[in-house]
Amino acid sequence: MMRLGLRSRVITGFAAGALALSATMAFASYEIIRHSLLGEREATAVRAAYYDAAVMRAGLVTTSDPDLVALLRSLDTGESRRALLHRSGEWFARNADAGTTDAVPAALQERAQSGRAAVQRVRVGGAPGMVIAVPISADTVFYEVDSLAELDHTLKVLTIVLTAVAIVTALAGAGLGWYASRYVLRPLVRVAEAAQNIATGNSGARLDPAQEPDLGRLASSFNHMVDELSARVERDRRFAADVSHELRSPLQTLSAAASVLTRRRDQLDERTALAAGLIADETARFQQLVNDLIMLARSDQPAERTAVDVAELARSVCREHGLPSSLVTADGDPLWNVDRRRFAQMLGNLLDNAAAYGGGATAVRLAIDDEFGSIEVDDEGPGVSPEDKTVIFDRFVRGRAAGTRGASDGTGLGLALVAQHATAHGGTAQVLDRPGGGARFRIELPGCRP
Repeated sequence: MMRLGLRSRVITGFAAGALALSATMAFASYEIIRHSLLGEREATAVRAAYYDAAVMRAGLVTTSDPDLVALLRSLDTGESRRALLHRSGEWFARNADAGTTDAVPAALQERAQSGRAAVQRVRVGGAPGMVIAVPISADTVFYEVDSLAELDHTLKVLTIVLTAVAIVTALAGAGLGWYASRYVLRPLVRVAEAAQNIATGNSGARLDPAQEPDLGRLASSFNHMVDELSARVERDRRFAADVSHELRSPLQTLSAAASVLTRRRDQLDERTALAAGLIADETARFQQLVNDLIMLARSDQPAERTAVDVAELARSVCREHGLPSSLVTADGDPLWNVDRRRFAQMLGNLLDNAAAYGGGATAVRLAIDDEFGSIEVDDEGPGVSPEDKTVIFDRFVRGRAAGTRGASDGTGLGLALVAQHATAHGGTAQVLDRPGGGARFRIELPGCRP
């Protein structure tokens, strides 16, 4: 299961906390208001029922043969209350009985007939209500059915309002979480930007501890780490450069001696001539390795960008490698803001790689989109296996195709230089599968539009 990012977790936490708090407060508020309103409504209904029962009792006492319906009609019950009278086993109402008597529960009737007043909540016509029973005499009970439909409507409106408040509060909590996460993660964004700048070759990127006093220790530790890393990289670079320079003098001597032996191969016996040829070939390869190491040691420096006609430069590089300039196709403005020397070496190394391991380059494409320029070199070789794609740009690594070509004299640094030059531009290098077979090496360089 995919894990949410830190910002998403902060926002979700704020939203969930706000929703839980608002829902709890809404539920508590609803219950308090509901019990309060129902209690007040019940107390009012009971007082009204007792008052009406007293009126009915007075009417029954004043005459021996009272008009019960007229007495019920004399009561001021309003629109929400219905008065009933149960006397000597018969029901009496103000108007024709429309099922009101059915709303009086049997248990309530038994309690009232035993001489005890009672109150019970019921459903009247699908709406909530309550029945108040008040005994008047041994055979007479006064009932008042009070509708709670209006109160029920008020509670429903209250439910909708409290639900809306809870939702709005949750959204406000999410907004607060977004702002808080943005504020809290701002120092980490600066750290990420500084790390990215360092990865692209800008070893001077640092954090300012004064901007975030609470994270001063993190900023100081990060700057110290970068200083140590830069110093180590510089030591390694100088070591490689010094060793390479020291190797140049004996290599030149070996190369001169090998050249003399090569020129006199016809005067040597077969085994000696073969050995002289091997010495000359390996010396040349050793010289190329030293030159690549020196170039690799220098490639950590930032790119020196200028406006370059990359289409014409690419055609020139192709001609230098014995390839037709028609291989190059350019899409968009050919004037790019790049390091001319690094660009030429990137393309030259890709062409050499295609010739050594891919059967030769079949196409060179240049394209620019917004600020990103891309270089693609296709070959018609066996392609690059998935295992090799992850390491092919590392130093001293040659793919499986190179292993199957025993005659290859590559140093394993050509593609590493390509990746290093791309990084110096702030870009990336990758290898893809070419449609139809073969490999496609792609370099993406940002900030190429002049």
